[in-house]
Amino acid sequence: MTNPQHPTSPETDTAPPGGPRAGRREWTALGVLMLPLLLVSMDVSVLYFAIPQISADLEPSGTQQLWIFDMYAFVLAGLLMTMGSVGDRVGRRKLLLIGAAAFGAASLVAAYANSPETLIAARAVLGIGGATLMPSTLAMIRTLFTDPGQRSKAIGMWSAVMTGGVALGSVMSGVLVEHFWWGSVFLVNLPAMALLLVIGPFLLPESRNPSPGRFDLLSVPLSMAAVLPVIYGVKEIPSEGWNVRYVVSVTVGLLFAALFVHRQRTAESPMLPPALFRGQGFTPAVSLNLLSSFAMMGSAYFTTQYLQSVLGKSSMEAALWALLPTLLVGVAAPVAAQLVQRGVNRAYVVAGGFVLAACGYGMLTLAGTDSMWLVLAAAGVIASGIVTVMSQMMDLALGTVPARQAGTASSVLETGAEFGGALGMALLGSIGTAVYRHEMPASAPAGARETLGAALAEAQRLPSRAGEALTAAAREAFTSGMQAAAVAGTLLLLGAAVLAAVTLRQVPAPRPQSPEREKVCA
Repeated sequence: MTNPQHPTSPETDTAPPGGPRAGRREWTALGVLMLPLLLVSMDVSVLYFAIPQISADLEPSGTQQLWIFDMYAFVLAGLLMTMGSVGDRVGRRKLLLIGAAAFGAASLVAAYANSPETLIAARAVLGIGGATLMPSTLAMIRTLFTDPGQRSKAIGMWSAVMTGGVALGSVMSGVLVEHFWWGSVFLVNLPAMALLLVIGPFLLPESRNPSPGRFDLLSVPLSMAAVLPVIYGVKEIPSEGWNVRYVVSVTVGLLFAALFVHRQRTAESPMLPPALFRGQGFTPAVSLNLLSSFAMMGSAYFTTQYLQSVLGKSSMEAALWALLPTLLVGVAAPVAAQLVQRGVNRAYVVAGGFVLAACGYGMLTLAGTDSMWLVLAAAGVIASGIVTVMSQMMDLALGTVPARQAGTASSVLETGAEFGGALGMALLGSIGTAVYRHEMPASAPAGARETLGAALAEAQRLPSRAGEALTAAAREAFTSGMQAAAVAGTLLLLGAAVLAAVTLRQVPAPRPQSPEREKVCA
């Protein structure tokens, strides 16, 4: 059955000259795509409140508990590029539905897991499912919305849902765990995935690259060997410091990254065609999107700890307060899209987003140990600026590449975002930790001089007056570290604003896509 909004033959692209404007069917399809996206993003943080109950029920070792928490994100990051390329070959809708089925089945297994090993395995399959869903949803926006203005609005909605899902995941986890058992945080995935499987085939058009060439199997292990050690190393550095093990992990990953790049340049049918990066605006879009993720996750690293450990909020209270800044996110992307459509150069809109985020970081430099509203306002300003950048960079990247490579392009963007987020936590976290250790008095217990969490735990074991003094000193030291990291973040974002203004100034404004051959059918 052919989509009436896309009157094409099965062997032509969806965009006749000028590009048709999307109708109710396409916008409804976008709403359907938001369901898996929301759940995939929520699964990053959905275990925040479930881990204590899981630990009591399944009794995992310390290492197993870490893998229960981190397995999902590691597998997701490692397979994004592979799944983006697979979607371009087998069909994005087909891959989306396969991923939804896998995600739903793994959620059911995770909910009723009776051992740590089973839960870890289920989290790994959830990561595989998530890796199929994320690039597929973004790539299908490229197929559904051929009008540049509508596509920009749709990508803005995608960005807002993705950002809000991470914050919502922790809150939903707290509510479900409080009223049910820990497995309920996984069962919430089932209705949405079932709905996608039922109505997705009717609303979502299938599209694929009609001539992708042979799939390069060697690129799959090379891409994972490049991504996983780097992600692992930089994620551990903020809490463990520049341990030799983590430095070696990052180094090994970078060596495999060099091999992966060499493979893409020499393979007859590479997973990531080098020509993709020669498209005007694609490489700047990936780079600036990485920097925006750096800033987003770097600030989240401090603000979440500030709410819980400095202000003394419970985990649930901190999660609820953390939702407040996300209210601004829903406004930022549509405003940015409207400015670009009205003729404002995208370079200046993106640069303005970076400057806005830099102002948020600047506000963090003024925070004291009792500045909740200032910190929340700063988080909202940062999020607004970053979502402005992200939505525009995703729109630019997808508009630059041929529709037949939309899945591959989406996976590159999202892999870069994973790297950027990990680097933001690692580098800004390291600055904060270094200042914290410098500011802590030499008379404090050794463990208390390492992290704020250790200091608060140590303070509970001391006599009341000594414990209060240690707590106050640790909170002051952490706040000083946050201020120092915020200065670094401000400078980086201002540099990113200049970079955006320079690299994007000559990128042409969005325009309707000309027809290209791609297999599309409803």
